[in-house]
Amino acid sequence: QVQLVESGGGFVQAGGSLRLSCAASGRTDETYAMGWFRQAPGKERDFVAAINWKGVRTFYINYVKGRFTISRDTAKNTLYLQMDNLKPEDTAVYYCAAGRSSLGPQTDMFKVFDDWGRGTQVTVSS
Repeated sequence: QVQLVESGGGFVQAGGSLRLSCAASGRTDETYAMGWFRQAPGKERDFVAAINWKGVRTFYINYVKGRFTISRDTAKNTLYLQMDNLKPEDTAVYYCAAGRSSLGPQTDMFKVFDDWGRGTQVTVSS
């Protein structure tokens, strides 16, 4: 099992930026992919972005492409999400997730992640 701790959330005005971090510990040798999800009040958890841990391939939901960038530092076992040009609709709790399978174009992102963090709140004001 992998333990995940998110940080970097906060309050920002529309158009601003935040950088989320997710520190992984435990059985990180079994991690092949990591990702970010978010859940807004009254809505279901939604996929945001993901990356293959041992490669460079990345995946994004359409409405964050060009604004969000996912990256990872394997030496530090840390995942990042750089969020630019934030919009009020980006307000949500952001969760980090780790999985034991590599990702591909046809991967169902809701089925491949095994371990989850507790989340960090991002609030964007208009």
